[in-house]
Amino acid sequence: MKKINGGVTAPQGFLAAGINVGVKPGSKKKDLAVIYSVKKGIASAVYTKNKFKAPPLFVSEENLGNNEAQAIIVNSGCANACTGDQGKTDALKMTSLTASVLGIDAKDIIVASTGVIGVYLPMDKIEAGIKEIKNHLSEEGGTDASLAIMTTDTVNKEFAYEFELGGKTVRIGGMAKGSGMIHPNMATMLGFLTTDAAVSKDALKDIFKDVIDDTFNMISVDGDTSTNDMVCILANGEAGNLVIEKNTEEYLKFKDVVRKICEKMSIAIVNDGEGATKLLTIKVLNALTKDDARKAARSISTSSLVKTAFFGEDANWGRIITALGYSGAEIDPSKCDIFLGDLMMAKQGKAMVFDEDAALEILKKREIEIVCNLNIGSENAVAWTCDLSYEYIKINAEYRS
Repeated sequence: MKKINGGVTAPQGFLAAGINVGVKPGSKKKDLAVIYSVKKGIASAVYTKNKFKAPPLFVSEENLGNNEAQAIIVNSGCANACTGDQGKTDALKMTSLTASVLGIDAKDIIVASTGVIGVYLPMDKIEAGIKEIKNHLSEEGGTDASLAIMTTDTVNKEFAYEFELGGKTVRIGGMAKGSGMIHPNMATMLGFLTTDAAVSKDALKDIFKDVIDDTFNMISVDGDTSTNDMVCILANGEAGNLVIEKNTEEYLKFKDVVRKICEKMSIAIVNDGEGATKLLTIKVLNALTKDDARKAARSISTSSLVKTAFFGEDANWGRIITALGYSGAEIDPSKCDIFLGDLMMAKQGKAMVFDEDAALEILKKREIEIVCNLNIGSENAVAWTCDLSYEYIKINAEYRS
């Protein structure tokens, strides 16, 4: 597996573009993106579980009923959420306009929006932008598309890998946006993956669900799950490999690369968390079940007290063990060990005398690892989060200003 450039246009047969159409008044930033496959492919997606799911997600879910797609249209600056029938009409219009411009079926288009909730899309600007964006589609357009989906993000989040599969070179590309309203409950942001691999619908669906559970569903910035979250993958088969089927060697190899790129995008989101100064990796080891391991890791990752302690560079391991205790996971307090990096803070659930200066040196780092060994089983899980800072409050207090 080799890291390459190009993002979503790194795989064969994909074009993309990102332009400014003025969705957010006064902004010159790109705010409309298109990803297009030269031929229709198969697709899989996961969506937010927020009850106030935005209209674009309902449209995308309906369009992906047959697990087929050929293009993705996304705007930033307006979430088109809590907009009722008009919101769905506008989302459908985005697909029909895109279909007309690209010469494909509107049912083969995934649509997404991100931005302020409770605001109607400026459809005059969206319509003009969709007509214009076709002129910008190119094999080099992945970065522009990635920039166009950003809101409070401070860095562009795109990745691509290539690897050998059945004697053919296969590529996977991805782009994501997310910085706030990030919490494990599917999908915690917007993420789009493309691949030129040939893969069966059943295999892609199973791979994607399993990978999401271990990546995008294991990150948290602030405990808020948005109305517009989704992650999808589109495969067009242009690499020419034999179709990947379930429970084969090729299936496992492909799944491993999908996991790697999803993990990279997930960590990039947390690392860019609003106001974040620390990236925290939480490893829970030797839990009784996989579900217990995930519960424990997530509980620590979403604890405001844990997150503020790390912002203050305070070696308060009591907050970690408290979050473990209310996680709902099966835990034997007399067997639990807590580490900050390689420094043991607690053994068998009890306090230890540890080197405070050594702890402070670890806490001053940008990237910090927390290890909780439950010592009652063999299942492990990893979660990622960031600290909670003064800047997070400032960003969100002024979000609509």
